[in-house]
Amino acid sequence: MIAQTYNQLKYYQFPSFIGINHGIFTRKGGVSAAPYGEHNVGGTVGDDLSAVRRNHELMYEALAVNGERSCTVWQVHGADTVIAHRPINGRRWVALADGIVTDRPDTPLVMRYADCTPILFCDAVRGVIGIAHAGWRGTVSGAARSVVDTMTRAFGCRHADIRAGIGPSIGPTRYQVGEEVVSAICDYYGTLTGDMPEGDLIRRDPADGTAYLNLWAANRLDLVRAGLAQEQIHVAGMCTASRTDEWHSHRAERGKTGRFGVVMSL
Repeated sequence: MIAQTYNQLKYYQFPSFIGINHGIFTRKGGVSAAPYGEHNVGGTVGDDLSAVRRNHELMYEALAVNGERSCTVWQVHGADTVIAHRPINGRRWVALADGIVTDRPDTPLVMRYADCTPILFCDAVRGVIGIAHAGWRGTVSGAARSVVDTMTRAFGCRHADIRAGIGPSIGPTRYQVGEEVVSAICDYYGTLTGDMPEGDLIRRDPADGTAYLNLWAANRLDLVRAGLAQEQIHVAGMCTASRTDEWHSHRAERGKTGRFGVVMSL
């Protein structure tokens, strides 16, 4: 990814998203105090809400987009995707969902993260953008696939025209999971044998057998199964738990942290 700065803010962009205004914002450069600082855009973590609002404004200023038209969802660790046309009067979120898409100019899409996987989508031919939020529950529910399906069904996007970017999240060396997660991965992706051995998605610690999940590989595989070619998918490869200097990490910071933001706008 390409690093960008705006005043004290730092954010990243996917080079393959040419012509699509977007940013994955780090925790640097905002106005929140510890333990939520500096740039926290999560309004339900205990931070001062005036600081959260200002941090949102800074993102919109950095990308020169209209924050008054921004649309977001109340993220619930599922796989539903909604279509955003405009903000809803009197409510900060459009729906309970973990995917959001639009074909409307001047309608920024916004989501928040702190270890779960941000997945960004664009179709420059049809003029459609989308964002997904995928922790392990969303991943095994098909959150990534849901956005692709919505783009093709609702807007006539061709699979060959869709680009996807898998952003910073907890990485495969840090995301220790229980056997219930391993079972859910097996149920969704298959037996993890033959063409896809367990090691592709689940790594076992040779010392004690504990499991580590690769969210990047899991969501990449889901996108391929949804119809995208490997070369249409860019993986940032940035681990939030290993880089708490740049990213909020719920796991590494034991829940005492903020949320980093993703913004996309046509």
